[in-house]
Amino acid sequence: MTDSTKPASSLAFRSIAGVLLLSCVLAAAALPVAAQDAPAAPTAEAPAAAPSPDAVVATVGGETITEGDVAFAAEDLQQELAQMPPEERRPFLVTVLIDMKVMAKAAREQQMDQTETFRRRLQYLEERALRRAYFAETIAAGVTPEAVQQAYDAFVATFQSQEEVHARHILVATKEDADAIKAELAAGKPFEQLATEKSTDPSGSQNGGDLGFFSRGMMVKPFENAAFALTEPGQVSEPIESQFGWHIIRLEEKRQSQPPTLEEVGPQLQQQVMFKAFEDSVSALKQGLAIDIPDAALAEGVKRQSEQQAQ
Repeated sequence: MTDSTKPASSLAFRSIAGVLLLSCVLAAAALPVAAQDAPAAPTAEAPAAAPSPDAVVATVGGETITEGDVAFAAEDLQQELAQMPPEERRPFLVTVLIDMKVMAKAAREQQMDQTETFRRRLQYLEERALRRAYFAETIAAGVTPEAVQQAYDAFVATFQSQEEVHARHILVATKEDADAIKAELAAGKPFEQLATEKSTDPSGSQNGGDLGFFSRGMMVKPFENAAFALTEPGQVSEPIESQFGWHIIRLEEKRQSQPPTLEEVGPQLQQQVMFKAFEDSVSALKQGLAIDIPDAALAEGVKRQSEQQAQ
């Protein structure tokens, strides 16, 4: 029934690599807290203080594993943590850190930390950590409730209200079936009952053919034209053919769409504001900086990526 070519929403936000990067950084920042898995305190009591990052969780051959280590491990292993029960996450992280300690000790004894490959990897990991720190402390910290509210106000100011229709329908295979149902409706049989008994669309058996509210562009054209042509609640259309079969439509209600509330779109707006802050900050940092990519094909690919993010 739904037109698969319709726009996803009047409030469409970009979904690109930069946004995914920001999401990953935010998730990483949130996970160390979750990794503690402390039970929620009763509402009548003050919440327990977060453990100090220097608090010792375990010792391995005289070397300590701290709460800070557990938090960093949670940041790196967020995908694995998401796939296991909460009560298993902390033991899993400590197990990984114990293994890391003993394997790192063995690697140092074999002087693996003296190789050029290790030096390059260490440099990469250092720069990745600094990128995360810069993002969290310089960019994300500037995404305030006031900035999100300002973005919402701008969205509302440009919101264009559209006519919406709330309708029910009955879908059948042939016009003969549709005509027979139309006759039963004329004889007084309830629309919802006929939808439940005879409609081949899942909405029929589930909720009496109720499609909820929809705007233009959300349904296939023949159905849309017939639904929006109805003027009075309770009015029933003639049988209408689409690629899905034959429809009989009943108008329930018409209204003008309203912008979603701040609570409904807040997370999307926050992401939008954060991406713009990220984009502006990185663009400023690149200003006047010579960036040379000798491979012409790679340079063109990087240029396309930058242009897509700027759109």
